[in-house]
Amino acid sequence: MSLAQALARRRASGRCGFVPFLTAGDPTLAATRGYLEALTRAGADIVELGVPFSDPVADGPVIQAADMRALKAGATLTKVLDLVRSSRGNGLRTPVIVFTYLNPVMSLGLAAFAKRCARSGVDGVLAVDLPAEASGPLSAQLGRNGVELVLLASPTTSDERLRAIGRKSGSIVYYVSREGVTGVRRGLAPRLAARLKRVRALTGKSLIVGFGVSRRAQARALARHADGVVAGSALVAAAASGGKKALAKAAREICGGLAC
Repeated sequence: MSLAQALARRRASGRCGFVPFLTAGDPTLAATRGYLEALTRAGADIVELGVPFSDPVADGPVIQAADMRALKAGATLTKVLDLVRSSRGNGLRTPVIVFTYLNPVMSLGLAAFAKRCARSGVDGVLAVDLPAEASGPLSAQLGRNGVELVLLASPTTSDERLRAIGRKSGSIVYYVSREGVTGVRRGLAPRLAARLKRVRALTGKSLIVGFGVSRRAQARALARHADGVVAGSALVAAAASGGKKALAKAAREICGGLAC
């Protein structure tokens, strides 16, 4: 089942897809395994699992701090993939997107990375600093192994590039709802509904939308226009402050706003 099909199945049941983000290895990889289970029970349709990186330029302070804690605890790309594999062995059925920067992937090697993703049960890969124009080699390796490449679009992406992203991405596109880095925001970006309509038309793909979603009301507003809503910083902060119980509570709060 493709990532788009997972979202469509949820939409058919009357709810927009819920796509929570976690930094793998914060505070430990063992804790992350429990967090994955908690998010599945809270209603996750797809989980984004962030690979900690030493220079996370797309991320705000909450996720930057989580990356530093995870790196200090010993988390690496290969250990994150091993975590997904062991979680699959323990019954995890929720689709997983690995969210990473390109440097760890290049260090491992594109072919080796793609094969390990497939063996681990990863469904999609989002390399946040990989432009569509340079995505061919990674896309080809992932495709040979049955793993989707998820590309990013943003408010500044031109029509021409949106069409290219639609051609080169897998079954979904991740739309960055506002300029800047990840983080909790009080409201959604202006004219977001119109922007999403344009992106959907030009890419021809299902859309997940993130950057700044932290409240039930924000999720509810997005549910009418997106196929999946991504929540990250609010969940990472909840887990850091209160562990699995706080994470599950925060996830249920956001997920509860996704009826459509």
